[in-house]
Amino acid sequence: MTETTRPQEPTVREEILAYYGRGEEDGRLRQGGAGRLEFWRTQDVLRRILPPAPARVLDVGGGSGVHAEWLARDGYEVELVDPVPLHVEQAARLPGVTAGSGDARSLPVADAGFDAVLLLGPLYHLPERADRVRALAEAHRAVRPEGPVVAATINRFAGLHDLLHQELYFDPARRARTDAVSDHGRHGPEGGLFTTAYFAEPTEVPGEFTDAGLVPEGQYGLEGVAWLMGGLDAWLEDPDRREAVLAATRRIESEPTLIGTSGHVLTVGRRCSS
Repeated sequence: MTETTRPQEPTVREEILAYYGRGEEDGRLRQGGAGRLEFWRTQDVLRRILPPAPARVLDVGGGSGVHAEWLARDGYEVELVDPVPLHVEQAARLPGVTAGSGDARSLPVADAGFDAVLLLGPLYHLPERADRVRALAEAHRAVRPEGPVVAATINRFAGLHDLLHQELYFDPARRARTDAVSDHGRHGPEGGLFTTAYFAEPTEVPGEFTDAGLVPEGQYGLEGVAWLMGGLDAWLEDPDRREAVLAATRRIESEPTLIGTSGHVLTVGRRCSS
């Protein structure tokens, strides 16, 4: 990891570090129905957006390396930065992946050193807009001219949809907390299902890219409506049905009237050459 003299002022909230220190995120994406769908759809979109391998990819907030692993297998040179010590240890063991500690708002990397920058987690753990723009500005600094920056956000109504799907929305206390998040997007650690986060309106994210100096290029809903359907686990186990689910989700991935039904959205921007 290339060190710079940039100050490391930001600190990650303790409850976020504790939540991810439990080591559950890797399994969520590899094993669960909706998590697996998110994982495979992220692969699907990135393989169409990223420059061809071998290219240098900076995976900011890359967790245990669940995406860095397949990117390295695809031939990319991957550097991962994450604030959770457990994640750095896990990612550092992966072939072809370099991992180190760092915060998305003050990256320990040189200017314009990467062909692409991914932020597949940091933005939705930064409740303040200024912090999200700062993280995107750091990605802008780290990527080469014309390089893509890809950021994931959690959709504003994802919690409401998820609790309905799990039949937990009928509990008055959970319902009240979820309805409040639907109003303002700020999710607290209360309730135990998740930690401090910001659930974004898809339409607000391109403006944050613009304020960070990036030119927005497009948005991709990852799960569509499939993640809310009861048969998803069985569908994903069947190779033919899995391909049909992925194709259906791809078909509506950028449809403006449906993009908010996904649990997660990828927004893509690019650093101008000038």
